[in-house]
Parts: sequence; structure tokens; C-alpha cells
Amino acid sequence: MRIKQQTAQVSVLNCININRNKYSNKVDSRTIYIGHRSCPASEAFIPPPKFCDNRIVSSKYTIWNFLPKNLFEQFRRIANFYFLIIFLVQVIVDTPTSPVTSGLPLFFVIIVTAIKQGYEDWLRHKADNEVNKYPVKVLEDGKPVDKDSEKIKVGDVVEVKENETFPCDLILLQSSRDDNTCFVTTASLDGESNHKTHYTVPDTEKDLDSLSATIECEQPQPDLYKFVGRMHIYKSNQEPAVRSLGPENLLLKGATLKNTQKILGVAVYTGMETKMALNYQGKSQKRSVVEKSINAFLLVYLCILLSKALVCTTLKYVFQNKPGQDEPWYNEKTQREKDTNLYLKMFTDFLSFMVLFNFIIPVSMYVTVEMQKFLGSFFIGWDKDFYDPEIKEGALVNTSDLNEELGQVEYVFTDKTGTLTQNNMEFIECCIDGFQYKYHDSSSELDGFGEREELFLRALCLCHTVQVKESTEQPQGQEDGQKNQVDGSVLDGEVPSAPQEEKGFIASSPDEIALVKGAMRYGFTFMGLESKTMKILNKNDVEMYELLHVLNFDPVRRRMSVIVRTRSGDTLLFCKGADSSIFPRVKLEEVERIRMHVERSATEGYRTLCVAYKCLSAEEYEHADKGLKEARLALQDREEKLTAVYNQVETGMSLIGATAVEDRLQEEAAETMEALQGAGIKVWVLTGDKMETAKSTCYACRLFQRNTELLELTVRTLEERGRRREDRLHELKLICFLSYCSWSVGNQDYGFIVDGASLTMVLNSSSDSNTSHYKNLFLQICQNCTAVLCCRMAPLQKAQIVKLVKNSKGSPITLSIGDGANDVSMILEAHVGIGIKGKEGRQAVRNSDYAIPKLKHLKKLLLAHGHLYYVRIAHLVQYFFYKNLCFILPQFLYQFFCGYSQQPLYDAAYLTMYNICFTSMPILAYSLLEQHIGMEVLLCNATLYSDIAKNAMLRWPPFIYWTLLGVYHGLLFFFGVRLLFGNLALPDNGQVFGNWSYGTIVFTVLVFTVTLKLALDTRHWTWINHFVIWGSLAFYVLFSLFWGGIIWPFLSQQRLYFVFANMLSSVSTWLVMILLVLLSLLPEILLPVLRKPRGPHARQVQLKQTRTQTLYF
Repeated sequence: MRIKQQTAQVSVLNCININRNKYSNKVDSRTIYIGHRSCPASEAFIPPPKFCDNRIVSSKYTIWNFLPKNLFEQFRRIANFYFLIIFLVQVIVDTPTSPVTSGLPLFFVIIVTAIKQGYEDWLRHKADNEVNKYPVKVLEDGKPVDKDSEKIKVGDVVEVKENETFPCDLILLQSSRDDNTCFVTTASLDGESNHKTHYTVPDTEKDLDSLSATIECEQPQPDLYKFVGRMHIYKSNQEPAVRSLGPENLLLKGATLKNTQKILGVAVYTGMETKMALNYQGKSQKRSVVEKSINAFLLVYLCILLSKALVCTTLKYVFQNKPGQDEPWYNEKTQREKDTNLYLKMFTDFLSFMVLFNFIIPVSMYVTVEMQKFLGSFFIGWDKDFYDPEIKEGALVNTSDLNEELGQVEYVFTDKTGTLTQNNMEFIECCIDGFQYKYHDSSSELDGFGEREELFLRALCLCHTVQVKESTEQPQGQEDGQKNQVDGSVLDGEVPSAPQEEKGFIASSPDEIALVKGAMRYGFTFMGLESKTMKILNKNDVEMYELLHVLNFDPVRRRMSVIVRTRSGDTLLFCKGADSSIFPRVKLEEVERIRMHVERSATEGYRTLCVAYKCLSAEEYEHADKGLKEARLALQDREEKLTAVYNQVETGMSLIGATAVEDRLQEEAAETMEALQGAGIKVWVLTGDKMETAKSTCYACRLFQRNTELLELTVRTLEERGRRREDRLHELKLICFLSYCSWSVGNQDYGFIVDGASLTMVLNSSSDSNTSHYKNLFLQICQNCTAVLCCRMAPLQKAQIVKLVKNSKGSPITLSIGDGANDVSMILEAHVGIGIKGKEGRQAVRNSDYAIPKLKHLKKLLLAHGHLYYVRIAHLVQYFFYKNLCFILPQFLYQFFCGYSQQPLYDAAYLTMYNICFTSMPILAYSLLEQHIGMEVLLCNATLYSDIAKNAMLRWPPFIYWTLLGVYHGLLFFFGVRLLFGNLALPDNGQVFGNWSYGTIVFTVLVFTVTLKLALDTRHWTWINHFVIWGSLAFYVLFSLFWGGIIWPFLSQQRLYFVFANMLSSVSTWLVMILLVLLSLLPEILLPVLRKPRGPHARQVQLKQTRTQTLYF
């Protein structure tokens, strides 16, 4: 029967925004004409739809929309919008201050932010152009033609040479290799540097110019490892041949061709529809706890501002109701003022007072915080202790918005494999039919191997996806010497050294290489795959097996299988996988011989795999072959259909043995975990490994001590007595509760172990009320334990655990750390995500907030950098609110002495430059360089980390202290200068000082006090601190002399003309200014001397004193 194409009218596809998380379309498939050639006349012709071009667009703005779009985004921030309203009020309403005083700081913040965002977008445009203008070769009329990458269209046949990246998603049609395969690395996609093997579509023409074929495949979707399609190949006077297409035929954009001279492929997805573009998802916006505190404090100061404006407006009209005060003889009202509505006049007066006091809201704090975070993040990248000579890389900061969050972490969720361990696999031992075998560099064991042992080693040599790398010294296709050596390593019974073995094999998983090398130790060497034929060197004999099918590994099945045919015609299925996946599919009597060895190996910390086989009859194989072919041709539900066939054929197997592979601990992993626990951080291990292996790793990392009592919530503990999950949860909670209530066992440490199946029952109850109840019980148990181990976890369950803790009572700060693609979900879910530049790829690194080479670097990142980042920015925030309160409080008090006339106390230049120039640089330098305690002390005393936990420096008590300090200084500035003005004839010439002199003296005392206050707070002095602190004071003095010493033609009134110079000529003024500064700073000097240090900084001060004494004595 003629196979007809499935037809679907495809709507025009627009480019997809790169930040979209999901891709959807109305149709389920697309039809592509290879080389844009139509199918034969006998087939229905579908006009090719318009697909997206191959341009990549990651930029956010264009030249035309940058200004409106950027301004819209910036004014969505409440602070910016507030100051815009204040500026407009100053422009529209007759206010006491110039619009410049609010407009200039606002425009400064807007311009700096726009420049920063514009520069970042320009870099994105530049990167896009590099990709879009990349030269490629496209076949036209059988000849390669040079084109820009952006001009590739769906259906074009593209030529790619060795070490070049694929410009779009291609279906492999031809390869220069004789076995019709090619090797690819996907380091730029998932970071995996291992070579992956891809296959050409069978039965394609050698001359692609004469190929008449169409491809029917699924619409673009972001999963890198899934692809469903089929190719219809048309030949004259023949039925169309249909070939299934899967991930093994798809070459992804961004991947690199390796060990293959060139390939030809047809473009199926281009531009923003490629899997690379769709797989990129913008990270969810993470807000730090400091930002939340700033917003809370901002509301308090906004209430203070409204209160001040309301009080002044009320008192103004109370004052004017007195006889003669509403319209004094020297200030008669105009007719327009008399005709103005009273309530409208009150409202405009209220707005005028709002404008007068609006500087209490520190708009410049936002740009200072942004600069502090951005510049401060460079210190992590510059830290030489984070540099790893093995990978020749240091730490990486993907986002600078969470620097201070590193100092507030309460929970650390870590992966095991590749994070706590090295993911460097080494074959240790194997168990065959209950007998244990270890390699001891001796060939005596080899002679004693029987048929069962040889079958086991053949399974290790055949059941994998390992490829033998071709020798670079030989041309491709040459086999001489290849049977006796692997990449130059002689295999005549002598075991090659590890580095040579590593060069000889290519695999996507280090486990598979370890098993193949383990079989090599016992005399069975895998020689490679050529034209569907697998070769094994058994001592001196070469065995050949025809590879019929590969039943791929997936994390749900947790096993993989191959079906091969021997020379004698027998069909064998070899399967390897986790014990939980293999044991239910083999004979029960065989399990007991192996189970004990598997559990013992897991207890010792080894990764175990079980190996089984099955001899297929002709009928069984024919049925399996038919089912696999039909499933692979399906466009809908292909994965489910394949899984059903896999499960059907992988039954009734015979268990041969098991392997043990060691994955060693990361360098200083135990010391790092111990330091984190000493800092008051709770560590949870989330892994997909079996419980025994993970438990052993926890003991090795000192998360579990020998005296730790382990509580288990696993399927085994639930089933052993038929107990319900609720009963078990209550039992565990009671144990923890009694341990804390009982004096005798009050110091008992508990560890909690839960598996994925039990966690599913806890988190996914039948009703919402039960789910909440179980979650609360589960959390109460976990919070009373020193460490928690979650094993047999799926990636989604890892994210669920993180979310559960993150949303629990108190909203604790969480951190997730991992190195593989399966850790991305929990990295994105946590407040802070850390990626390790490990061997499982760089997908975790790309989706993380910070990336470090090794787990040991987490200790310094949190205990030193995180601690200092938090202390610095907390001081910055409190200091900004304090200095602005000092600034505006005298302005408020001045209204009581000027008849509430909205007369400003300070000149407009001082109002504008106070936060921008006079006081901004010292606090920025402090927030970047301050080390109240040295890094070496912080690393040696992990308990210091807990002193600043739970946002200790930005809670309400410290905020109230800083606010009261600002009130005290503001009152002292204003009334101290007022006492000075009790005698107005202060200058030597007898002249009288005016109101601008009054304000200038207050402002001078203010600038010197807040700057010297910061100098007193500084513990770590550098030349930069000296320069900005004393330089800011000198700049203020020089600016005041310069601003008041010249008549500026653009000013309508010169308020400060020679005011500052005349002020300095008065000895009384000098005396009062010095006295007020000393009185303001005296509490800062006396309090630390008169009282013993207590509170969150007590231990830091004591350690600092101890460290100082040690240095000097």
C-alpha cells in the first residue's frame, strides 16, 4: 500500500522571543522538501510554508525602540516613578526649590542605568552579528556556495567540516566516514566534552543533487535530547521508502563536528526555532533579602515624609489664622492668590512641602547599590584561591544581584555525583554468580575464567555506546594495527596506563569507559564498531557481533540494553542497569547471590550496576524487531511506544553479576561540609543514587557522624510492618521531640534519610489538606536533624524539595549546588544557584548565579566573600538612610522658625550635589573594600557566619538605632548652630550673618560629620579609602569657595556669593563647627570604650582584638 504523507497547513511562523519558556504551535508536524525539490508528480504537493530565517536575536533593544522601551522599564521602578512625579510637581507648581534639585539626581540615575543596559545590549548585538555573519557552505545545483549563516533556509543542504560548529539544526544525510557516522561534541549546549555518535539516514543517495525526499518532523521544541520524525525517499517506479528519524540523526546548532572530515545535512530548524535558541530560558528574577529590607525601610521613610508635609501644612494654616499673620504688611497677597480656592491652595502647599523634604528618600542609593554589586562581583572572579589549574579557570559570576545573599544562606542542597564526588570513575571489582573478582595486576585469574565469567565480560564489552577513537597518526578507514592497539596503546595482555586508556575511548558517560576498561583488565578488549559490527579482542582471538538494536538508557528505566547476533546465528540481549531496575526482571533465585555483594559495595561508597542477559528465540526477536521499527516510525507518542517495547523484551532475563565502580570524594569535601555545618548551615544531599551508596558518601563527608542516629522514611521502612506514612511521620517526629526534651539524650544528633518514592507519597497526597499536613510533619522532622539525605530523587523532586523548604515558615535562604543537567531545576529554584564546572557538562554552570571549579571553593565563597558582601551592603543601606535623615531634619525644623513659608535651608547646589558628589564616593569605597574581619579569620572561625544570619544587620532594631542616631545628629546640627546665631554679629567686621550663612554652616557640619562617621566605621584602610574620604571633604570646601566666589551669569539670583568665604573668616564659626562635629561623633568613640562588646558584632570585635594582640605580641 502506498504510504501517503501526512499533510498539515502550517501558519506563518514568527520569530520566537528568546526569553520564552515554552514553545507551542497549532500544528503537530512540519513537512520539509530537501534541497527545495518537490516530490514526484504522483504525490500530492504541499506548498512549502514560510519558516523562520536563521537569524539569531538575543538583543533586547533596537536603535528605534531603545529610548522609549528603556525609559518605560526604568520608570516602572517605584523609586524612579516617585522622583519623576516630584520633578513634575516642581515644574508645574510654584515650589520652594528648583526642579534641578530633583531632576538632576533622577536624570543621573536614569542616564547611568541606560548607559549600562545599552552597553550590555550592544554586546548582545555584537555577539548576534558574529553568529549571523558566520560563513557557511550551502549546496546549490550540487556545488557548495558560500553564504552568511543568517541566509540559510529550512530545506537547504549544508556542508560542515571538521571542528566547525553547526549553523542550524541539521538532519545528517552524508558523512565522510566509511561507517556513515560522525562524532559531535555539545560543549556549548550542555557542556559535555565527550564525543557523541550520530548516524546518517539509511538508503540516501550518494549524489544528494538527485535525492528526492521529504522530511516530516515535529514542530520545534526545546528538549535537546528528543526528536521525532521520518523521511520519505522517492525513487522512480518504486514505492517511497520511509526511514525513522531520531535524536541520533539530528545535529544541533552550536555543536561541533569532531573526528570527521565533513558532513552534509539538511536544515530542519533555523534561527530562533533551533533547539539551542528555544532551550535558552531567561532566569526568573531573584530578589535578595536586602532589597526587601530596602523596600520596607523606604515605606517607613515615605511615611515620615508624608507626616512632615502634613504637619507643616497644618501648622502653616494654624499659624496664618492668627491675626496679622495671614497677610502681613510686607507680604500682601495678589488678587489671584485671594481668588484661589482654599482647598486647592492647601493641596499645593502640601505638595510644596513634599518637594522640600523629598530628599529624605535616597534615590542615589539605588545607583550606588547597583554599582556596589556590579563592581563587587569582580572580586570573586579575581580571587586567585578560586583558580583551578586543572581546568585553567576560576570562579564565574553570572549575576551580581545576589552577592549579599551568599552571606545569609541557611540551607545548602547539594548533588552527590560530581559535586561531593569527582565523577572520575574507576573499575574496582565485579561479582559473577556470587563470586567476587578484584584485579591485582596478575593474569592468574584470567586462566580460571569459565563460560559464565566470559559471558559477563562480553556483556561489559557489548552493552554500551562507547566508540574507539581513531588514531590521529593513521588515515581514516585504515585498520592495520588497530586490532592490536587502541590509540597507540599495545593490548597484548599488558594493561595500558590510565592516560593512554582515556585517549582510546569516546563515550558520553565516564561510567561506560570505566566498565570497558575494567573488562580490558581481564583480557576482553572492545575494538570498536564498524558497519554495525562490534569487535572484541578476547586474548588473541577477535570475536565479531552484529549489532541489531540499541535500547537506550533513560533515567526512568535506569537501564540500557543491546541486541546482538553471534557468528553462529544466536540472538542475545545484554542489559545493564541499577539493581532496582534489574532485579524485578530476573529470576528470584539469582538475585540473592548478587544482592549481598551489591549492598556491601554500595555501603563502601561504590556505584553499582547489575548485568543480565537473555537468549532470544527467532520468534521473540522478530516480534521485538517489528515493534521497535513501528515505534520508531511513529510521530506521536514515540517515547511511550518505545518504552512499552523495551519493557516487553527486557523480561525473563538471567542475572550474570554486578560491577562496582568508585567515584572518589572531591578535594576537601569533608572539610567544606564540616565548615558549613559549623556556620549553622543545614546541608541536604539530593541524589539519584541508591541509599547505601549515598549514605556512605555522607559518612565520608562527615555529614553523618558515627554517633548520629539515622531516621529513615523509605519504602522499605513503610512496608516492613505495613505502616501508613502518617504513622511513620508521627513516630519520627516523636523521636526528635523526645531527644530535645530528655536531658540525658539532649545532645543526640539525628540524620534523616528519605527516598524518592516516599517523598512522592508525602508531597502528592490525594487531597490538599492531607498534603499540607504531611509536608508540615516532614519539615518538622527535617528541621530537627543535623543533615538530610534524599536518595533516588528525580530532577523534579529535587526542585520540589528546595521549593518546600524555601516556602516554609521564616522563608529561609536556600542555596543549591550541582554540576549536571539534572541539577538545573533545583539551581533555578533556590535563592542562590551554584554550578560546578565538572565533568557532567556546563548546563548547570550556565543556569547558575555563580560557578566555581570545585566544591571546596564554596567554603570561602560563603564564609568569607558572602559574609563581607552582606556586612558591606547592610552598612551601605543603613548609612544612606541615616545621612539623608541628618540632611532633611534641619530643613524640617527650620520651617518652625520661618513661618512655614517653605523657605529652603540649603542652596540648590547643595541640595543637588549632597548625594551625588559630596557623600557618595566614601560609602561606595567602603562598601567595596571594607573588611571588618580578615578573610583568614572568617575562614578559621565558621561560627562568625551565624552572627549575621537571618538578616541581622537589617532588622528593625539596627534600623531604629540608625534612625535615632540621625535624629540626634540632625537636632544637634540645627540647634547648635542656632545657639551660635544668638549673636548675629559673628564676623570681625561686625556684619550680620543671614539665613544662607545659617544653612551653609549646618550643611558644612553635616558633610563633615557623616563623612567622619564613616571614617570611624572603617576597619580596613586602603589608599582608596583615604583618597575618597579626605578628597570628598576637600572637594566640598573647594567647590563652596568656587561656587560662591564667582558671579555666574546663568543664575537669576546668587544666594551664596562669598557666603562660604565670609563664614570661614569667623573664629566663632570655626569653634562651633569643630565642637558640633566632636559632639556628634563622641558617642561613636565613647560607647565602644565604656561597654563590653555585645550583640551581633561582639565576637567579631573580640576576635579582632585577639588577632591584633597576636600580630603585635
